Amino acid sequence: MKSFLKNFVIIFAVLLLVAGVLGMFSRTNDKAPESIGIGRMVEEINAELVKKIAVSGDTLKVTLKDQKARTQEVTKEPQDSFGSIMKNYNVAEDAIKSLQVEVVGESSWKVWAMNIIPALLPLIIIIVFFYFMTRGVQGMNNKAMGFGQSNPREAKPDDKDKKTFADVAGATEAKQELAEVVDFLKDQKKFVQMGAKIPKGVLLMGLPGTGKTLLAKAAAGEANVPFFHMSGSEFVEMFVGVGASRVRDLFSKAKKAAPAIVFIDEIDAVGRRRGAGMGGGHDEREQTLNQILVEMDGFEPNLGVIVMAATNRPDVLDPALLRPGRFDRRVTIDMPDIKDREEILTIHAKGKLISSEVNIRKLAERTPGFSGADLANLLNEAAILAVRRVKTVIGQAEILESVEKVLLGPERRGRVTSDSDKKTTAYHEAGHAVVGCLLTNCDPVRKVSIISRGRAGGYTLKMPTEDKHYHTLAQFRDELAMSLGGFVAEKLIFGAENISTGPSSDLKSATHIAHEMIVRYGMSEKLGPRTFGDFGDNVFLGGRTGEEKDYSEKTSEQIDEEVKALIVEAEKRAHQTLTKNKEKLEKMVAVLLEKETIEQDEIEAVMGVSQNNKKSSGEGVVVAE
Repeated sequence: MKSFLKNFVIIFAVLLLVAGVLGMFSRTNDKAPESIGIGRMVEEINAELVKKIAVSGDTLKVTLKDQKARTQEVTKEPQDSFGSIMKNYNVAEDAIKSLQVEVVGESSWKVWAMNIIPALLPLIIIIVFFYFMTRGVQGMNNKAMGFGQSNPREAKPDDKDKKTFADVAGATEAKQELAEVVDFLKDQKKFVQMGAKIPKGVLLMGLPGTGKTLLAKAAAGEANVPFFHMSGSEFVEMFVGVGASRVRDLFSKAKKAAPAIVFIDEIDAVGRRRGAGMGGGHDEREQTLNQILVEMDGFEPNLGVIVMAATNRPDVLDPALLRPGRFDRRVTIDMPDIKDREEILTIHAKGKLISSEVNIRKLAERTPGFSGADLANLLNEAAILAVRRVKTVIGQAEILESVEKVLLGPERRGRVTSDSDKKTTAYHEAGHAVVGCLLTNCDPVRKVSIISRGRAGGYTLKMPTEDKHYHTLAQFRDELAMSLGGFVAEKLIFGAENISTGPSSDLKSATHIAHEMIVRYGMSEKLGPRTFGDFGDNVFLGGRTGEEKDYSEKTSEQIDEEVKALIVEAEKRAHQTLTKNKEKLEKMVAVLLEKETIEQDEIEAVMGVSQNNKKSSGEGVVVAE
């Protein structure tokens, strides 16, 4: 559309120019001259009314002596000259001598312009029109021919924003795996001499936000080679064959720039299992995948082109992609541990005005389960909050509040809460906190608040002191009791008939934990150490529909009984804990109603216990709706 308008404007301007040129030659006076006969002209000459006569071919232009200097026009015969006319009409010589007679000759170019241009004008218009039409069609053809081009985002070795492994915090094992790839790209000869073949493909696997794309860029920057980056979704179009064409073009560019790295982000968009799902497969996507397989097979040994891909769904990838000779090296990028989080926070803190009072180590302890992207967003939210509060630096308060904002959402201080609801929320959250503080295997309670945040009416924040990858039966039992602490506190204080809807999320969480303990972890003496059920993949990914039951209905009833028994036991333990420590519960509620939010130091002061020596079971937030 833009090209059409541009061509239209140009054609219109050309026509205006031609019209202007023609108008220049055909321009006449504002008032047309009066046409008269030769006899009248002779009378005016004899009466000495004529000032000037201009002879131009067969036309005589007569200028009169009056004030307006009127002009008249006389047409003569071609064979008659002005002198012969004067002689034939017996005009006196004195009258002729008083006239200013001027002979005007028309130039050849003016004659040509006046006669030839009007004849050529239609032809000129047609030629100009077809010229721009041809250009438009050629542009469309170029676009059509370029439809199958890959157009990858290319990062060159001399780019200013080049990334290296120094820009990637944590992921030590992943960087070690990629170091061999970097070493090959830097010095291929030592590998060739040893007879080694470098892996053709490297698959980066990990949860969203763990830094897969950053690692790929860092590997290219470390090796100082070109980096071709495309997303899996960029290959797939509605037109058949476009995806395969773009794959060929991408690998062709990479081979010309070898040594180089080709990076396909979110490869699961085109690399899903072929023939998966109901109703058959996606032909265009499968053609694209086939072309990727062909290109990777077509690599010459030690060509110097490494294919890297990233996905957070390795379970849905086609087996042909994962066989040796294609993506034969798989690198798993885990969520950062406490040391990695400290390094990531340190990197993202650069360029930000952070107060010296901020303890990066404690912040890392407060953020278990956060990915690298989450940590970057955390500090950004803290910076925005500091600007909102008109602070000159980012303080500890802004960062800690941003942690809760990322976990639960923004505060809703404007939410109108009645005194009765506020009191119920205080007892609910105090119940969680008291049980969590007193049970040995619960994570330390870091913060308790009755301020609404997100969908939560209040929350109890518990965080481990160190990263743990396993849960014990004792930890699960204490976690169940803490989850039911709010429910039991409401029941204990207000009675069974006045329990609110606040514990709904707690009950759901407790039921899920208890069910996982039985069916997945085999933590039932009655049913024995075995798992129950086989959950297949999503039906649209080529898996089975729903859960495949490998147990009888009788066993199903026993599972329900065991789940119920775990929840009942947890409720009893929470009830015993709160009954014995009702005084501490009331004290905690009083502080919450007064301050609305209390931190770990105040919690321990109210409870009279220290949580530093507790075993950690895992991160979590207990909320009241």
